[in-house]
Amino acid sequence: MHIGMVGLGRMGGNMVERLRAAGIEVTGFDMNPETSEVASLADLVAALPQPRRVVWVMVPAGEPTAAVLRDLADLLDEDDVVVEGGNSHFQEDKANAATLSAQGVRYVDVGVSGGVWGRDNGYGLMAGGEKDDIDLLMPVFDALRPEGPREEGFVHAGPVGAGHYAKMVHNGIEYGLMQAYAEGYQLLESREDLIPDVGAVFTAWRRGTVVRSWLLDLMVRAVQEDPGLDDITGWVEDSGEGRWTIMEAIDEAVPVPVISAALFARFSSRLPNSSAMRAVAALRKQFGGHSVKAADPGAAPTATGTPDPAVDPE
Repeated sequence: MHIGMVGLGRMGGNMVERLRAAGIEVTGFDMNPETSEVASLADLVAALPQPRRVVWVMVPAGEPTAAVLRDLADLLDEDDVVVEGGNSHFQEDKANAATLSAQGVRYVDVGVSGGVWGRDNGYGLMAGGEKDDIDLLMPVFDALRPEGPREEGFVHAGPVGAGHYAKMVHNGIEYGLMQAYAEGYQLLESREDLIPDVGAVFTAWRRGTVVRSWLLDLMVRAVQEDPGLDDITGWVEDSGEGRWTIMEAIDEAVPVPVISAALFARFSSRLPNSSAMRAVAALRKQFGGHSVKAADPGAAPTATGTPDPAVDPE
């Protein structure tokens, strides 16, 4: 099988290597001429065998993806297939499919998980689209997914949009899992008198415990590379899919308190001296006379009045 890959960055480039290692022929195009294997999208399409050419798109979500799909709609023929494997919002898939279907081009959306380790370990794949198109693409999916039972690394999640929807929820769950490990790490670290080596505790959890996972393995790796995690700051970005998950949960009236809290914790990470938290401290001082930490690190905590447990249970 021979497919085209648009976007040869960290994900796309690694996917090409895995596909080729499995015997799938790939021609790659990237906007960076130093990376691209052909000069243009037109050259990419011309290099693919007919009928039913397949082009996999791995570019940033939003307008970059939409622009590539518009160009492909003018270059491809009826029954050719475009696979959109980026982190697009699932609601964009219908519009993307409509752009291509006007020319008779087929559309499949695929959520891809695995990060930089996917080249060696395989990628988790969540596909949305028509069964005939999924069947056509199975050699590609089988090459990309991890070894083992197909259903443990690949799912035809449903119609167009289902792949990105499944990936969105996957990433929301990931937010919660990472936050739980992080909070456990901080709690263990707070008791140096009892837990002198937090990394050793996390390492011991990797086998036999109910919290073992690949994320735990990566946490152990991070602590081994940087004991105390002193070489990085606590600033944590969010890719957008955590927000999308929460907004979808609101629309569907589904409670997602863990995912919500994990996203808000990331927001807190960007506010080292949060005005909201200063306001909370000020209010606790006002109503309960609780001590507050002065802005001057050398100043002693201050308090006003005497706390009344009857009105101030904190």
